[in-house]
Amino acid sequence: MKYFLLFMLACASVSSYAQKFQATNIRKHIEFLASDEMEGRGTGSLGEIRSANYIADIFGELGLKPAGSDAGFFQPFQVKYSIEGNLHQVTGRNVAGFLDNGAKKTIVIGAHYDHLGKGFQGSSLSPDSRNKIHNGADDNASGTTGLLELARHFAKNNITEKHNYLFLAFSGEELGLLGSKHFTENPTIPLASVSCMVNMDMIGRLSDEKGIIVSGWGTSPVWGKLIPGLAKAQNLKYTVDSSGVGASDHTSFYLKDIPVVQFFTGGHGDYHKVSDDIERINFEGEAKILTIIAGLLENLEKETTDPQFVTAANPHTGNKTTDFKVTLGVMPDYSYSGKGLKIDGVSKARPAEKAGIQAGDIITRLAGKEITFIYDYMEVLGKHEKGEKVEAEFLRGSETKKVSVTF
Repeated sequence: MKYFLLFMLACASVSSYAQKFQATNIRKHIEFLASDEMEGRGTGSLGEIRSANYIADIFGELGLKPAGSDAGFFQPFQVKYSIEGNLHQVTGRNVAGFLDNGAKKTIVIGAHYDHLGKGFQGSSLSPDSRNKIHNGADDNASGTTGLLELARHFAKNNITEKHNYLFLAFSGEELGLLGSKHFTENPTIPLASVSCMVNMDMIGRLSDEKGIIVSGWGTSPVWGKLIPGLAKAQNLKYTVDSSGVGASDHTSFYLKDIPVVQFFTGGHGDYHKVSDDIERINFEGEAKILTIIAGLLENLEKETTDPQFVTAANPHTGNKTTDFKVTLGVMPDYSYSGKGLKIDGVSKARPAEKAGIQAGDIITRLAGKEITFIYDYMEVLGKHEKGEKVEAEFLRGSETKKVSVTF
């Protein structure tokens, strides 16, 4: 009987750990954030304001301290963007909630909650996208939901950790990481007190084949120490990207010499399209990812030192960000670890499709430059203007093909 009771207690403990994050709670948040009523959460829009209020209300219910401007949850900032040559100015709002454990150091947990609105902001890949709601269920209602659920877990676990936690929902990411840039230039807590930053961007489409993509791996040795065992416990494959520079908000913190790590379930054909809806979200999969992230944070508490920062910027990007005037209209396969740029999706009527490039092709040269990593591709885009023609070389199976591409 003694061993039976011990077995039952052990099973209860494992079950409790496995059920730390509930698919029903994840669905509830995404249903709200990705509903048509939020009108795609365009920066400064009424739908984004409603979403910000929803996030702030939950932070308040959890007992988090306001950590925005003027003793509130919001950190507003001005945003300018152009629609068909007409300049528009709106106010974006970061939402910041602070779990104060009385510690000297703070871990930042972030996700952007804005999306493309009705197709006038950012880069919609849907044809005839103007005035069509882009709900952004995966991008990034899924990451925002992760932020809310991690806030709930740590605020209600009855444990006083060795770190404080700052939960940050960023606006303006789709317009160029504007919210995270604003925060790191105007921090509401001293940046010197930030131990590391954990980011979630598109964590709602987990598949067994791709697993998770972990970026920022090379910004601190601690990620390689802790994450493999956590992923194995959830039976999840993972692919790593060493660079701290990427197309999401962790970049803003990395450029301030802060260790970063980002979780991502990979690209898909609905990226930046009106079809990025809740029907395709893997709620149980997101629960697994949140279990890994919570485990990572809990294990960081057991470390004797804070994460060591390592410079891991890709040599092709350095510390620069680039505004691209051209695009191929492709979605890279971020889970691909070989040489070249593997294409996960191709947008209709864009340069790649017009040139005959298809999903599954691997671009190896573009405009005379060898493409080894995605950063090589980004570098080429930054050097060209609309209307210019370049040659693209790619692999389709074992066959090498060359085509002319007009940007």
